Amino acid sequence: MTSHTLGEQAFSLRFYQTMPHTCSYLPNREATTLFLDPQQTLTLKIYDSLSKVGFRRSGRHLYRPHCQNCNACKSVRIPVTEFKPSRQQRKIWNRNQDLTAWVVDTHFTDEYYALYENYLEARHADGDMYPPSVDQFRSFLLFSEPWARLVEFRDPDHRLMAVAAMDRLSEGLSAIYTFYSPEENRRSLGVYAVLWQVNLAKKLGLPHVYLGYWIKNCQKMSYKQNYQPLEILQQQEWVRFSPPD
Repeated sequence: MTSHTLGEQAFSLRFYQTMPHTCSYLPNREATTLFLDPQQTLTLKIYDSLSKVGFRRSGRHLYRPHCQNCNACKSVRIPVTEFKPSRQQRKIWNRNQDLTAWVVDTHFTDEYYALYENYLEARHADGDMYPPSVDQFRSFLLFSEPWARLVEFRDPDHRLMAVAAMDRLSEGLSAIYTFYSPEENRRSLGVYAVLWQVNLAKKLGLPHVYLGYWIKNCQKMSYKQNYQPLEILQQQEWVRFSPPD
């Protein structure tokens, strides 16, 4: 690994670059990733600053793509006061108004893990997170900080439909990951979880919802262009993003 210092920040941080590895999103590509030093105490101030320059959280790690010959991964965020749901998104919102949401501290339950396991087996058995394990679930989603929360979505019979992991930053919510009942296709629970977080950000007076990386030629990541308007990080500046035809 190679160390780096992010000189534009008001504090000195150390980063490590991975060796090239198989890209998780695009075929026949290699990727490298830049990680914040795992020995660095992750304060909200550091997290806020790095989110603004395209870093994401996975477990206790902050990272961003750092590929030499590819810049397909683009950081995107929703400006919540300007967001206008599409006709289909409004239908999904209305369809799920029978669900109740609870924001809770990160913690493990057998119910959460059963839903997570079912979701990965049904939707992402070809992904690099498969096969699921309890240790993977804990390290990925149960980071214990006051700004790291889980949102439970339950139906009127109190059945767990979805869980969204999200972080509350000073300038927005970061949508970390959502897993949900794969049998409930009609609900479009992944879309609903994003819409719910946009609505929560509005209520909290937070200007953005960070969606992670948009990748044009990756179906699992390109869906983010459906949330409009959208902002994209280009040359360290957030600009309005018009999706390609």
